[in-house]
Amino acid sequence: MSSDPQKLPKPSWLKIRPPAGENYTELKKLLRDLNLYTVCEEAKCPNVAECWGGGTATFMLMGDTCTRGCRFCAVKTGNPRGKIDSDEPKKVAYAISKLGLRYVVITSVDRDDLPDHGSGHFAETIANLKKHDPELMIEVLTPDFLGNRDWIEKIVRASPDVYAHNIETVERLSPKVRDARATYSQTLSVLSLVKEIDPNRYTKSSIMMGLGEEDDEVMQTLKDLRQVGCDVVTFGQYLQPTLRHLKVTKFVTPEKFARWKNVADEMGFLYVASGPLVRSSYRAAEFFMEGIIKKRRFENGTTNTNINNGTSASTSTDSDTDERNRLWLLQK
Repeated sequence: MSSDPQKLPKPSWLKIRPPAGENYTELKKLLRDLNLYTVCEEAKCPNVAECWGGGTATFMLMGDTCTRGCRFCAVKTGNPRGKIDSDEPKKVAYAISKLGLRYVVITSVDRDDLPDHGSGHFAETIANLKKHDPELMIEVLTPDFLGNRDWIEKIVRASPDVYAHNIETVERLSPKVRDARATYSQTLSVLSLVKEIDPNRYTKSSIMMGLGEEDDEVMQTLKDLRQVGCDVVTFGQYLQPTLRHLKVTKFVTPEKFARWKNVADEMGFLYVASGPLVRSSYRAAEFFMEGIIKKRRFENGTTNTNINNGTSASTSTDSDTDERNRLWLLQK
């Protein structure tokens, strides 16, 4: 038998059912009709059947081509040459209204080719979502924007409920795993900046396991995340998407994932999701955060507070939302 871990059969706990079902088919058609992308498809997420079958998805802004070349990621790399769909914020809002979602995750490819790396497009999308539904809970999973405070602040000031940015792996492996422009220290800086700009904004990060990390390195990563005030952490098994990508060095057992959850819980993280098939935008974590966000909004007596001026976003009726969607379709 080969000693190459990637050529070994996957353990039983990594068996994944193929995408199927009515909800999956309808969502796929809606996305294609609107020319929208999801990280579920582009990153070959193992949970696509579970999430799409339940009518949820993580929308990916600014196309399907990333300007970075991380060695773990299945999203294609290239130069989009500054092209961007200016109608995308409206399209995403329409798609979400059709799906009837209450909690959404918005991510994007890296767009180093754009003047502000796409941060303004991110903020506009959040604003458009809130215009359609002020009660919608929004999580963003962003690039690092080279650690630029102004670009990061654009998104924080748009008031997503959760700001996620992934550390991905331990510091020693980061140069091997990630694009050279995406450093371990820069990720910590982004998460720290979010808390500095708005201490009440929930922050979240994710760690891939099975890339050659040692236990003491994972522990240090958790300490570093807590040091910058990270609220939520997820652990998941790295799976090699193609033969061109980094190989899996180890399949981590569910029992060890459970141990890491206990460790992170004891360190004071607000919530921890840990398991072989857990990914950053994972439904269990989203459902938990939905409860936390609703509780905070109830205690504050407000919805989707704008931190620029402390005023609440205006509310809208279902008929208002339906009419906006109808007008957008007529313009399409």
